[in-house]
Amino acid sequence: MSQLLMVAAAETENPLVPPIPELVIGLIAFLIVFGFLAKKLLPTINKVLDERREAIEGGIEKADAAQTEAQSVLEQYKAQLAEARHEAARLRQEAQEQGVVILQEMRAEGQRQREEIIAAGHAQIEADRKAAAAALRQDVGKLATDLAGKLVGESLEDHARQSGTVDRFLDELEAKAEAVR
Repeated sequence: MSQLLMVAAAETENPLVPPIPELVIGLIAFLIVFGFLAKKLLPTINKVLDERREAIEGGIEKADAAQTEAQSVLEQYKAQLAEARHEAARLRQEAQEQGVVILQEMRAEGQRQREEIIAAGHAQIEADRKAAAAALRQDVGKLATDLAGKLVGESLEDHARQSGTVDRFLDELEAKAEAVR
């Protein structure tokens, strides 16, 4: 019967619920292992997690700082670029103004040279005209005295008298020509 009692007692025990003494021993062992892990392993795990969190936060802060610095550099670059464009426009304007001034100076210099050349030409023409008039007067005087000498039949070689007569005659002709004009 004792076997029968055991079989009956075994049938009443639930296989999923352990016996109480095993449950107490398991609970004490769990608390010992948990306490050991909490004392030794948990601070190390927390320390590693804190370091990772700080590294991540530091990386984010560094990224924010780098982004802020990049934005500042970009603004400086844009300001320098705008200043360079403004300076280029100013230099271009100055060059155009200088070009206009140089062009005006060159035109004035060309006009001055043209006037000098024209004045020199007029002076040369006047000198040539006077020289031609003097040569013509001499030639006409010589021809007139030769002709007069042939008409009169005697030589009019006296140079001083001949020059005075010729000059007087030509002056009278010039006065008549001017009066006609």
